[in-house]
Amino acid sequence: MAYSVEFQESLEKIEASRNGRLGQGFPSLNLADKASLLETYHPDFRMAEKREIRVGPNRGGVAPKELVDLLESPSLLIPEAVDLTKVDSRTDVLVIGSGGGGVTAALTAREHGAEVLLATKLRLGDSNTIMAEGGIAAATLPEDSPVIHYVDTIVGGRGKNIPELVEALVNDAPFVVEWLTSLGVNFDRLPDGAYYAHMPAGHSRRRSHSVKDLTGLEFMRVLCDEVRNREIDVLEFSPAVELLLDDGGQCAGAVLFNFDTEEYFPVEAKATILATGGMGRLHPQGFPTSNHYGATADGLVMAYRAGAKLLYIDFVQYHPTGVAWPEQMLGLLVSEAVRAQGAQVVNVDGDMFVDRLETRDALSAAIIRECGEGGKGVLTPTGMVGIWLDTPLIDVMGGEGTFLRRFAGIHSRFKKYGIDPIHEPILVYPTQHYQNGGIRVNVDGETDIPNLYAVGEAAGGVHGHNRLGANSLVDIFVFGRRAGIHAAEKIGRVKIGKLSLDHIRAYNESLVETQIFSEISSPMLLPDYRFEKTLSTVQYTKGR
Repeated sequence: MAYSVEFQESLEKIEASRNGRLGQGFPSLNLADKASLLETYHPDFRMAEKREIRVGPNRGGVAPKELVDLLESPSLLIPEAVDLTKVDSRTDVLVIGSGGGGVTAALTAREHGAEVLLATKLRLGDSNTIMAEGGIAAATLPEDSPVIHYVDTIVGGRGKNIPELVEALVNDAPFVVEWLTSLGVNFDRLPDGAYYAHMPAGHSRRRSHSVKDLTGLEFMRVLCDEVRNREIDVLEFSPAVELLLDDGGQCAGAVLFNFDTEEYFPVEAKATILATGGMGRLHPQGFPTSNHYGATADGLVMAYRAGAKLLYIDFVQYHPTGVAWPEQMLGLLVSEAVRAQGAQVVNVDGDMFVDRLETRDALSAAIIRECGEGGKGVLTPTGMVGIWLDTPLIDVMGGEGTFLRRFAGIHSRFKKYGIDPIHEPILVYPTQHYQNGGIRVNVDGETDIPNLYAVGEAAGGVHGHNRLGANSLVDIFVFGRRAGIHAAEKIGRVKIGKLSLDHIRAYNESLVETQIFSEISSPMLLPDYRFEKTLSTVQYTKGR
């Protein structure tokens, strides 16, 4: 499927303007202009798309409607259906989720002497991590430092980051890169053997360490092998549906659901680590998503019903360069590293309208403006709208073979549909990519509930209101390690009381008392697309 006739006029303009744009930039936004752009066009500021939460620890706060629907629904689990007097499965540390944060927590807890059970909704490794393309941020080069990384992260998060979490992130980051290297990750290298690093949007130094555009896949290849080699018990196709508490209010494990047998079974644990990822498959505001099939906010729902406070859940990251065409790839990510390598963001006429390395929130807002009110988007035959990412510039500027050497995965995916990004631009539009907020945690990943931890995208605070590129991969490893170590060291002091699901009964009762009657139950576990309306950027940009 090469570009059809509808695209040809715009493609000709792109090619005609390319030489004139070589080496040119676009003025960066000042703080006032950036704030105005975000408030006018960024989805986070469309208050009509949010709702007040009427029950639970965040009562009175707001969140995306799609998430509130889950938080204000009764439990999928009927407490009476689970016999807590007959618990056959017990462990020191129960890890829920097998992305980068989960496997790291499991490996680290095991390394520190704990018995570990890793439960995952799908297969071992199925996660957002495995699809991560860009890289992992760490101040490893002489011109960089954790202090500079700290400042960049705070500025990128609009000043709302929790400082001690950012401090832990940036200080542990160089060690994490060395740890991954020691396990066998084949990072890109310079001819002298030093790490190759690029500068993602919002960063002021080259600090993103990658493995071509298959960084997350390489990480999970290595880490999943480690899980198997260290003989950590893994339960696949067994998502958690509710947390277990004891009569003292401590977290004491979880109730899992076996997809194959369709049976619920409780697992008692002295420490439980939630690594369940984000909310992408809720499709907030009707956006496509880059998230994997199981990203349905389960960890938020379970922790919230158990009494955990959520932080910044009304701020969602829309990555500016999700695929808009071909439609079979709708929402899939085009790595930020492509822009760092020189690809420019241009409109239907081949004109730049924004700095290619603006932070993700500002660039997404600028693209939405250009495709909507600006009237300079490219309309596809199926009703999507997008702008061009001028990828041929990469070989023009870096020499023949640069794109294929750096972005073989992206090249392969587009070639399946007759599009060659070495010679043809890519059509993109913002896609839901990340859940900036999550469960409130401290520097060791501990939540408000004793013996319950949260790591990665399920946790909130470190990224503030907007995450910088390459900070998610370092987040999952830094806090995965910290939670695993802390949980393993704590289990000797934990005494579990009588197991209970009374918090589920109480939450369901609070819904009735508040006169909230939902037609759904939660957690969602898996999305159901059978009755979904077609997602359309036209629908969004025209102000649905």
